[in-house]
Amino acid sequence: MVAISLFQRYSRVMKTITTTGALAEFCTACASHSYVTVDTEFLRERTYYSKLCLVQLAMPGEGDSGAALIDPLAAGIDLAPLYDLFKDENVVKVFHAARQDLEIFAVEAGVIPKPFFDTQVAAMVCGFGEQVGYETLVRKIAKEQVDKSSRFTDWSRRPLTDKQKTYAIGDVTHLRVVYEFLARQLKAKGREGWVEEELAVLMDPETYVIRPEDAGKRLKTRSNSPRFLAVAHALAEFREGYAQDRNIPRPRVYKDDALLELAANKPQDLKDLGRSRLLREGRKGPIAEGILKAVKAGMAVPEKDLPKPPKSREKPQGNEALGDLLRVLLKAKSGAEGVASKLIATAADLDRIASEENPDVHALQGWRREVFGADALRLKAGEIALSAGPKGVTIIEL
Repeated sequence: MVAISLFQRYSRVMKTITTTGALAEFCTACASHSYVTVDTEFLRERTYYSKLCLVQLAMPGEGDSGAALIDPLAAGIDLAPLYDLFKDENVVKVFHAARQDLEIFAVEAGVIPKPFFDTQVAAMVCGFGEQVGYETLVRKIAKEQVDKSSRFTDWSRRPLTDKQKTYAIGDVTHLRVVYEFLARQLKAKGREGWVEEELAVLMDPETYVIRPEDAGKRLKTRSNSPRFLAVAHALAEFREGYAQDRNIPRPRVYKDDALLELAANKPQDLKDLGRSRLLREGRKGPIAEGILKAVKAGMAVPEKDLPKPPKSREKPQGNEALGDLLRVLLKAKSGAEGVASKLIATAADLDRIASEENPDVHALQGWRREVFGADALRLKAGEIALSAGPKGVTIIEL
């Protein structure tokens, strides 16, 4: 009776949950349904890790019925009931563009909602285009308009305004309609497995682990000097670890342009650091010490262990005509299947298929191979040809 009366209360007013008891009751009510929709509001401008400021939940229903705002900043609240719901494998957790939301829960609680559904991924599989936004799906599917004027407000300030609450609750109430529509489409097309395959990476806890020693791999630099890269990687590793330990953004330590300047100039002491044009902070103290140690470490890397220059971003040398034909084939296949073309294969995938003997690319794996990859290899092998006519591009067996 408690869960029923609570549900009835939520159907009448927009509820903000500020206690563990109320959260437990609401999550118990959610657990009786096949799915719940989820969204978060957070801040990351002043921290390394996202600061969770609000969680929105909605179970099946209409309007604000069965929806609630959970305040993780409320004094004494414990989010354990929410995480128990996330672990309940009888309830699908529905997000839109889930990666950042999942990262928050993975970092804060070591929990990744399971099973979960991402409406952005599903929409691409259903032919709504590349990286389709939530507002677009709500407009096209739910026939509603989303007011995004509160998107960039400070979600850590209390109390929340009515406008903020209305904005936040809309991110999960409309999502119910979007989810149910896309789920029906996927089932009708027999593509549930396609979405599950795409979500596998987001389900992997390793996706949300950021190791300082890997930070250098994300740097974009024009220099191919192995020694420069060794110093740059050491500087990136120090910056990542320093930012993580103090929970501050990377640029607060030093920005990328300053890092690359340091890697080029290789300062040996504080006097050298003082000559840096781009280093705003860190000319003394622990950051300065870390910079000098990182430069020293990069300079000490043995020649045989120096990092290799990144692969050229230029198009691989090969049969350009074949690459063009593969693009035509991809466009024809994606149009026929009603799937976003970039979800099937990237331009880099196509270039590698055209130029490499045994390319290891996503386009040749899983459902992508079935839809496009197998015929791409047959086209490359001369087993099929393409013909253009009034009805579009068709495949001809040779």
